[in-house]
Amino acid sequence: MKIAAITPHLLRHRLEAEEQFQSSFSTFTDRWACLVEITCEDGTIGWGECLGPSRTIAAAVEEIAPLLIGRDPRDVERLWTEVYAAIRDQGRSGPQFSALSGIDIALWDICGKAYGQPVHRLLGGAWRREVLAYATGGFRPVRGQHHARVLEEVAGYVRQGFSAVKIKIGYDAREDAGLIREVRARIGPGVRLMIDANHGYDAVEAAWLGREVADCDIHWFEEPVVPEALGAYAELKRAQPLALAAGETWAGRHEFARPIAERVVEILQPDLCGCGGFTEFRKIVAMAETAGLRVVPHVWGSGVAVAAALHAIAALPPIPKRHAAAPVMLEFDRTPNPWRMDVLARPIEHEGGIVPVPEGAGLGIEVNRAKVLAWAPDP
Repeated sequence: MKIAAITPHLLRHRLEAEEQFQSSFSTFTDRWACLVEITCEDGTIGWGECLGPSRTIAAAVEEIAPLLIGRDPRDVERLWTEVYAAIRDQGRSGPQFSALSGIDIALWDICGKAYGQPVHRLLGGAWRREVLAYATGGFRPVRGQHHARVLEEVAGYVRQGFSAVKIKIGYDAREDAGLIREVRARIGPGVRLMIDANHGYDAVEAAWLGREVADCDIHWFEEPVVPEALGAYAELKRAQPLALAAGETWAGRHEFARPIAERVVEILQPDLCGCGGFTEFRKIVAMAETAGLRVVPHVWGSGVAVAAALHAIAALPPIPKRHAAAPVMLEFDRTPNPWRMDVLARPIEHEGGIVPVPEGAGLGIEVNRAKVLAWAPDP
């Protein structure tokens, strides 16, 4: 079994004006993604996905591809290590590392198909066959009244059966505190509420907000400050009472090592499409387990990324093992994105806020290549 071709596929959709939205620092006018297709000489195909600036990452995938052509895709650990050695000097994070992440996911997909097993079994076996999903949304609309739109949105998630929701903050601390209180009142006390600042605050603002909304039963406070400011995270743990979460922008076990050792957050959020794929994710999980830290993967992309996350979550061991283990949640993006599940022959959907883990070989999904090509951006 040998690799014959590695092909990046760009996806793009231009959002209508009324669909456009903002995080603390970004304005989303388009939805982009970079998928990775690996084809073997025997016709086996594996799919992966990369997190980050899609066009730059696609170029990185093409740059890495010659290192792997003719190699056995089942040698995932060796291939990962050799590619990382080739990109290490300038690629310890960023587009090259994201490219490696998507390639690694596709290699695990191929391994599962080669052995006739789902990826979660190759990772050691499933602890769960279905996963509690939380609805991610609550961004600030470019057009329309911010608070009213968010309140309507989260109420809709609860009606759909979601028992956990995440909203975006990081715009203005005082205004955000008011929105958090309004959202908690609208969804009621029985729904988990997470807040994500997308590193929009400085440490002073974040500490004030954490104290201000401490009575709102916040499940976690995500990315309050920029990801490289580990000292600020440590300060925030002392200065406010909310559990801190971060990690979607940390690449590989080397970037996770210091946050884990210094315990700057309570919840780690590696993204398979950016943290190094399954190969590196396993090592990050082992480090987190040793430190007694919770892992809740970040997910943002197509059905390929969702499927990969489901297999990773299925195989996450309960920390600690007990009769009624705390649920590991799946981030389930609900923002406007028509290609998200359109690229799959069978979309991955929730029922009452619960998502089943795919059970087929590999990632357990069938990618509709024609749809992938249809969502390609114009040349």
